[in-house]
Amino acid sequence: MKGRYRRIDVQPKRQERQNKGRWYSTLDNTLPACQNTPDMQKATYKDAGVDLDIYAESMSRLPKLVKRTFSDRVLQLDGGFAGLFQLNGKTAKYADPVLVSCTDGVGTKLKVACQANRHTTIGIDLVAMSVNDAICCGAEPLFFLDYAAMPKDDPGLLEQIVSGITEGCLQSRCALIGGETAIMSGLYQPGEYDLAGFCVGVAERTDIIDGKAIQSGDVLIGIESSGLHSNGYSLVRKIVFDIAGLNIHENVPELGATIADVLLTPTRIYAGCVRKILERYGANKGISGIAHITGGGLEENLSRILPVGTALNIRRTWEPPPVFGWLQRLGNVDDGEMDRVFNQGIGLVLAVKPDIAEDVMQTLRTATAWKCWNIGSIRN
Repeated sequence: MKGRYRRIDVQPKRQERQNKGRWYSTLDNTLPACQNTPDMQKATYKDAGVDLDIYAESMSRLPKLVKRTFSDRVLQLDGGFAGLFQLNGKTAKYADPVLVSCTDGVGTKLKVACQANRHTTIGIDLVAMSVNDAICCGAEPLFFLDYAAMPKDDPGLLEQIVSGITEGCLQSRCALIGGETAIMSGLYQPGEYDLAGFCVGVAERTDIIDGKAIQSGDVLIGIESSGLHSNGYSLVRKIVFDIAGLNIHENVPELGATIADVLLTPTRIYAGCVRKILERYGANKGISGIAHITGGGLEENLSRILPVGTALNIRRTWEPPPVFGWLQRLGNVDDGEMDRVFNQGIGLVLAVKPDIAEDVMQTLRTATAWKCWNIGSIRN
């Protein structure tokens, strides 16, 4: 299909010529196709599973959602083949800019969304997974692109998904400047779909955070997650639905919510709080490293930013949210496995200089009302 926010061309292009009632390919004019007969059924795209009229309806619902994410740096190109974004704007001026790009999906959390028939927040997860990676380099998220693949056009479903994506973009202060909706009949089962997201950000070359400024003695500040975020859902689904045999709409008293509520809590987006911290303390001066805690847990993701010759000294100074203990008991999961698969209540970690650690935590608490903790330090 064509790009989602572009003009829809419903006229097929033929690369064939007619000769005496028979169709011949221009690529090979030696093999004639079957002779048309009056009673031969005409094939249509709709018969093959793609209804262009419904597709047009889907597209008509999206502009009002997408445009709410635009800033003065978006250059509109209605009917164009690409999205345009101006690097420097009224309030943004870069001297030596470096582009930062990320891509991700939301894994089998999609299966839970389909099972619960809730699709308005899965787009927030999609944005969060890429944006939270981009800010680890100290980047300002600029714009986002998405890809949705479905077995058939569903205007209502697509509208719900894109509403979540635009909400995530608003939280990240990045613009949704394009997307693709691919209708692939026969590839996906009815009721299923897949998503992928792409974020592009920018940072001044001198302000790129790559972990090289991390030193022994730096303090690790963990910022709380909203829950499971978007990792480990193959294990989550195995525990909840296969082992425990629970229903997606079942209430869990110890969590005070239904299973759908708990498992579909959107991934927290940290772009706003990181922006405030970097503006106040500076990249590589006060903030020496940032790690997004996804699959692999704390140790694996923090190890990705450590310079050679340094190591982690992590202390469990926080209490993981109840959902993690509930899953562990339900599935009889070992402690080590929990730590390797889940974020355990920490969604983002900042490595900061020890003299500003307390001030950074106070700034975070004031700016966001989120919990944060001193969870350890860097050692040689």
